[in-house]
Amino acid sequence: MLLGKNLRYLRKQKQMTQENLSDQLGIKRTMISAYEDGRSEPKLSTLKTIGDILSVSIDELLFHDIEDKGRRALQKRDVKILTVSLDQEENENITMVPQKASAGYLNGYADPEYMQQLPQFHLPNLAKNATYRAFEVSGDSMLPLVPGTVVIGAFVEQPSQIKSGKTYILVTASEGIVYKRVFNYLDENGKLFLVSDNEMYKPYEIPGEEVEEIWEAKAFISTDFPNPKDKNKAVTLEDLAEMISELKYSIKKSG
Repeated sequence: MLLGKNLRYLRKQKQMTQENLSDQLGIKRTMISAYEDGRSEPKLSTLKTIGDILSVSIDELLFHDIEDKGRRALQKRDVKILTVSLDQEENENITMVPQKASAGYLNGYADPEYMQQLPQFHLPNLAKNATYRAFEVSGDSMLPLVPGTVVIGAFVEQPSQIKSGKTYILVTASEGIVYKRVFNYLDENGKLFLVSDNEMYKPYEIPGEEVEEIWEAKAFISTDFPNPKDKNKAVTLEDLAEMISELKYSIKKSG
């Protein structure tokens, strides 16, 4: 069990003293020292609170060597074999996942028979060295892209490759298929922060382990033409800088 080593490492990473942590847990400082030295083990309720304070799951805290291997969400995943459709010239088609098929996609994305039933098409001017998939956007959280817009994404193999501030389609265990602006804090706390371009929606976070597929947005198709009088504006660089500052503050505060 790696509790002591991980506890000491994460505590120091958060720039917390043993006394700081003991105050938040409502226990004596000597108990933190005992946990870190392996002389005592916390109760389950205390363990859960430690996990909340240090932004780590109990399983990772107990069984994963965070200092030597890095956060679990950053571990290199096995190369995923994608199910793709080919045209007569053996060029990859772009498979489209309509909104009504999104729930089925979560269960069938590895099933060739299911994938063949989805619409397939080509688009010019896309780089040839990537695999693409198209997802129909629902809701208005990513204005000015309206519901029904089709976003084409290029497959991203590893979560560590996510670039903060870029938009991605994420296939997740808990949230389903989402299209968001993503901020990568996997190294800090094993989580991704998902931000909507529509300020009416609050940012939220998800553990990196919940992400099944990552598709970096490269293009979109829409039958809705931009209205110059539309009050909903695209996110600016200043907006992104402010988002990053707020997210960093949230991480610090939660620690």
